[in-house]
Amino acid sequence: MTEIAFYHLEKSPLERVLPKLLEKTLAAGKRALVLAGSEGRVEALAGHLWTYEEGSWLPHGTAKDGSPEEQPVWLATKDENANDAQFLFLTDGAQSGAVDGFERCFELFDGGDLEAVNAARGRWKAYADAGHDLTYWRQGDDGRWELSSHVQKAGA
Repeated sequence: MTEIAFYHLEKSPLERVLPKLLEKTLAAGKRALVLAGSEGRVEALAGHLWTYEEGSWLPHGTAKDGSPEEQPVWLATKDENANDAQFLFLTDGAQSGAVDGFERCFELFDGGDLEAVNAARGRWKAYADAGHDLTYWRQGDDGRWELSSHVQKAGA
């Protein structure tokens, strides 16, 4: 089963958290699919990945760029693994019917949005019922990520 990590974004926005997680993904030799809520959001995130930190660079692409098989990070709205990614990032409430096809899934949601929090709770329950390993991460007062909850699948 896929390992699913929930990131409750309260102190840092998606634009600060996502690039760091993608850096770690690439450093581990993995490919990433990032699903966003709209084409506009995909293009905004793609632009941000060029400028999020001076001296950094994350190779990525979108449907406008084409050639997903050449992109280690693919940003999309379409729920298909066009770049053969091992890690899936779900943002803006995007959902995937293919979570089982990934090693890891990252659910990133806005902790200041009650609707997003409630939707994440529903997805947590559905994933737990399906037998996935789950972790829930929140930022502490110092901004570091702290494990808040862990549910391990039966028999693991």
